[in-house]
Amino acid sequence: MTLISRAESNIGDYLERRRTFNWKDAESHFTWAQTGQVNMAYECIDRHVQEGYGDKTALIYLPEHTEDEQDRLQTVSFTFADLKRETDRYATVLKKHGMQKGDRVFVFLPKTPECYFAILGAIKAGAIVGPLFEAFMEAAVKDRMQDCEARFLITDTDLQHRVPYAELPHLEKVFVLGPDDARLPHTYALNQALAEVEVNDEPIEWLDLEDGMIIHYTSGSTGKPKGVLHAHRAMIHHHITGKWVLDLKEDDIYWCTSHPGWVTGSSYGIFAPWLNRAPIVVNTGRFDAHEWYRTLEELKVTVWYSAPTAFRMIMSLGDEVAHRYNLHHLRHILSVGEPLNPEVVEWAQRVWQKRVHDTWWMTETGGLLIVNLPSEEIKPGSMGRAFPGIEVAILDEEGRALPAKHVGQLAVRKGWPGLMKTIWNNEEKYQSYFPYDEWYVSGDLAYKDNEGYVFFQGRGDDMINASGERIGPFEVESKLIEHPAVAEAGVIGKPDPTRGEIVKAFIVLREGYTHSESLLADIRHFVKTKLAAHAAPREIEVIKELPKTRISGKIMRRVLKAWELNEDPGDLTALQIEKKESE
Repeated sequence: MTLISRAESNIGDYLERRRTFNWKDAESHFTWAQTGQVNMAYECIDRHVQEGYGDKTALIYLPEHTEDEQDRLQTVSFTFADLKRETDRYATVLKKHGMQKGDRVFVFLPKTPECYFAILGAIKAGAIVGPLFEAFMEAAVKDRMQDCEARFLITDTDLQHRVPYAELPHLEKVFVLGPDDARLPHTYALNQALAEVEVNDEPIEWLDLEDGMIIHYTSGSTGKPKGVLHAHRAMIHHHITGKWVLDLKEDDIYWCTSHPGWVTGSSYGIFAPWLNRAPIVVNTGRFDAHEWYRTLEELKVTVWYSAPTAFRMIMSLGDEVAHRYNLHHLRHILSVGEPLNPEVVEWAQRVWQKRVHDTWWMTETGGLLIVNLPSEEIKPGSMGRAFPGIEVAILDEEGRALPAKHVGQLAVRKGWPGLMKTIWNNEEKYQSYFPYDEWYVSGDLAYKDNEGYVFFQGRGDDMINASGERIGPFEVESKLIEHPAVAEAGVIGKPDPTRGEIVKAFIVLREGYTHSESLLADIRHFVKTKLAAHAAPREIEVIKELPKTRISGKIMRRVLKAWELNEDPGDLTALQIEKKESE
């Protein structure tokens, strides 16, 4: 299938950029390259005001509307001058209450403008900020704040009830947004503190590039979440990838659908667009495909960064729904969180006449590493090619580079500015990412083709070995959801005494289809004839919902496998669903 290509983009010629680009070249954009004064919040906000862009719109807020609101979407906008004023106030309040450089300040708020003010205000004051996703419950909040000995918390009158104050001995002060009569004892009224504070001087704390800036916690298959700490130097990575991969321009309207409690929502929901002086859309409320279509149409969104699950759910509504909405302003679409199924790329091309660009990176990498660029060819099913300044290799189990089209460990040579500074209080875990000295090993399995395009094949512990055949679950999942009855699919290797493993699929049926043995046989035959006989699931189980992360929508195969084997699935705090419900 021939895909539309865009000849014009910020990056220009990809191969020429790869030949000439050096990370040092990207530093000249920042004021600290001349002044030596470093702070991410300054580069995102204050410098734009000082350079005469204070009146430029920076944030367009879309509150959750009521059912009787059938007219145009209601929005509230903030300029860069507004952002400077608000973040100055938040920073001054924190400093007034004793916050010191490097203190951990957690922000536990829904996706509202105050969440963004608090995050940038804490960074401006020199804190290491820890954004928390609004759906976290008590155990998730405790594990994260306890691990890095958080001293300060900013929350609201609803979410404060999920904070286990008695189990957080290092927590000194809690600032609560909302009515005073709804606050718990021993907390401070943030609205009052913000109203009373006087910002007499610039409250910015000037820092070093290696000073800690933000900590995101990411869950593994076992143990408690680990704290991934990023430094202010990550702004170099965020700015240039925002410019070249997101292709941001100052007149864009940019919408990243992730909450700042996840790394995408901070790195590419806040830092990258504001470093490039692009306005962002902030929406509240749960996913609703029709509302998202309305948002794209009425706010005239030009650049959209979302997750494969959202695209699949929108696609499942069908072509007729898509044609109700005018998306002619939308010029660039990107996907993140898990590999993008080829059929989504092909559907968007056919129905929207637009390309969806898959991207790959991780919480630990801090920024985009493997990308599909707007000016380059897309190969459906591929994550793209290495960003300029990034060296990607496929390694065998001895750390040796494999040739093209051989599956191995996806690795990246150290040296890019977005790479995590450390894992909080866990040097051993940090070092485990670098088993071959100079190579960061991701835990993903992939292969490269002769042109350098990378194709994801599964996590290191997800690959299925059935009768000596190595089967990538993603490939089987992608084929399964091409069947008209299958909305979503998750595939695992199930232990088998004869074959070592067999392919087992968990599927969610589309509306209008009913579970039957004949339907399952048809689905199995479809994969057998469309992909390969050895890849066809020998077992298919229909369930109501797959276990997925709340924001990125990544299907958690480890949970499916634990369910199948009646084992402990590990930390489930970041998931939408915690138990299996079969049809």
